[in-house]
Amino acid sequence: MLAEHEGTGRLLAQRGLFAGTSPIVNDGLYVVVKGRSDHTRFDLHLERDARAHTNTYFGRFAASYWQRWTTVREVVVSARVEAEARCKVRLVASDIAGHRRIVGSTVVRGTETISLTASLDKFVDGGALWVEFDAAGGAVDISELEWTVESPPTVRPVAIAICTFNRAKDCADTVAALASDDRVLAALDAVYVVDQGTDLVQDRELYQEVAPRFEDKLHYVRQPNLGGAGGFTRGLYEVSAANEHADVILMDDDILCEPETVLRLNAFANVTVEPTLVGAQMLYLLNPDYLNVGAEEVHLHRLAHGQKVEKALGNTSMLKRNQERRVDAGYNAWWTCLIPAEVVKQIGLPIPIFFQWDDVEYGIRAREAGFVTVTLPNAAVWHADFYWKDHDDWARYFSTRNSLIVGALHGDVTTKFIRRQFLRQISEYLVAMQYGLAATTLRGIEDFLSGPDVLRDGGIEAMAAIRRERAEYPETVNHPAATAPVRAADLTTRRAAKDHPSRPLLVLFKRAVYQWFGKTQHGLIGVPREDAHWWHVSLFDHVVVTDASQSGVRIRRRDKKKADKLIKRTFALLKRLEDEGESVQQKYRDAVPELTSRENWARLYSK
Repeated sequence: MLAEHEGTGRLLAQRGLFAGTSPIVNDGLYVVVKGRSDHTRFDLHLERDARAHTNTYFGRFAASYWQRWTTVREVVVSARVEAEARCKVRLVASDIAGHRRIVGSTVVRGTETISLTASLDKFVDGGALWVEFDAAGGAVDISELEWTVESPPTVRPVAIAICTFNRAKDCADTVAALASDDRVLAALDAVYVVDQGTDLVQDRELYQEVAPRFEDKLHYVRQPNLGGAGGFTRGLYEVSAANEHADVILMDDDILCEPETVLRLNAFANVTVEPTLVGAQMLYLLNPDYLNVGAEEVHLHRLAHGQKVEKALGNTSMLKRNQERRVDAGYNAWWTCLIPAEVVKQIGLPIPIFFQWDDVEYGIRAREAGFVTVTLPNAAVWHADFYWKDHDDWARYFSTRNSLIVGALHGDVTTKFIRRQFLRQISEYLVAMQYGLAATTLRGIEDFLSGPDVLRDGGIEAMAAIRRERAEYPETVNHPAATAPVRAADLTTRRAAKDHPSRPLLVLFKRAVYQWFGKTQHGLIGVPREDAHWWHVSLFDHVVVTDASQSGVRIRRRDKKKADKLIKRTFALLKRLEDEGESVQQKYRDAVPELTSRENWARLYSK
């Protein structure tokens, strides 16, 4: 039942953990120990003279963020300590430069539940808190490590919405991860699994096994495939209908879930000064100690999302470095992000753009209405590494179309800069013999210019259409490397001579001339993924390029007729964008109230 809960005096902000829930995760993200020790997820045993600290990714308390964004003015860390002789315990803080200072300490002899308090008054620009333990003269056992803050009078109900499409195993694993933690189960009021596929999650043995643990909190919803936008919106739609005061945590199906993150997002959201979107960070699933980015923003003037906020960490091992500086996000992606009830009530539901840029648009719209986004450090999930996804994919259609839609709603897509950017982008695709990718991008521009009616079915037909169109371009096919339709004996590998040309526009012009007149190097050439830059691939006319996923290869071949057709289509489309852009832009803006209404989404769900 989605109902408010009475505050209990102390609100659990985060727990001290000493291990992850998966064997692929390095326990160094939770605790660092010098000396002989043993640990489980919630208990730590130190042998004589061993030392431990939680100045780690999941072990730190993000003091700067709590001081800047919440009503909390002090935090209490407590733990049960059993010492054979003595255990020295220190509460330690850092500043924006990472300088260490002790803010509290105690010595335990025997068994004691200790508590140390830190004021949150010296962390505005950066810094965090952690604890250190020294086992002096004998073994020490530490358990029940918790960080608590003053509770608000009432704690808001919270639900999780998981969107899935034919990732039944992944989704069942995520649900099972939530079910594995009793404290998380107690904190949750509802979990909605929105299944848009044909390989049903409810048929998985693991899902059936863990579902009873949720009792009446677990809700399974089936609907047409409306992409991530439609799946996540269904969660917001259902929860806001059940209780207009309930927060919703949107969560991807294919993550490795750290259940503790749910507690941390929820606690933070309950004490922010104003209703705030609170997002988790993303760690790489294939490189689990690496952080994707500390905080992201969007640069609408060039239709670029996923941009690293200045001074934020990016692609960094969190075993080696911590983010001391507070960095403020422009939006948070929906791998895991809490949406406050007030946001849904005031700005409505997301736009039915299927997927790509739906989270960006909602974050921008929320900010324009006065709701900020905080990407909370030390709260994260693991998600598939983006650089393992090839850029030449049908998803590029939605990325192109939706970037224009979001730009039209919140910026200006009629600028000369954007047209020139598209021209250069497509020219690079053409000289690199990525004709299908060029066509995919152009279709995105064309459908944007069709106006908001293109969103009437939520993206179902658009997805099918772009897949059909891409099938006409052989280089979009990913072949197994061992059986690709080329003669391996004819293949010669060529590496790129340099990372990036010093005069890229001049090089692009020269490569276009070479491709047009066939002044390329002939023969079958192999190019590894790391060298598959347009300025290198465009030197040849027949290339076998490794797919970014490393699962196979793409075969590109010079085709002057296709290039000619596509470049003419490009110029015509960009002229249309110049001539029609302003009126189309206004049509999208006028359509927002209807597109984001409950009535529109109800219509889509009933299809």
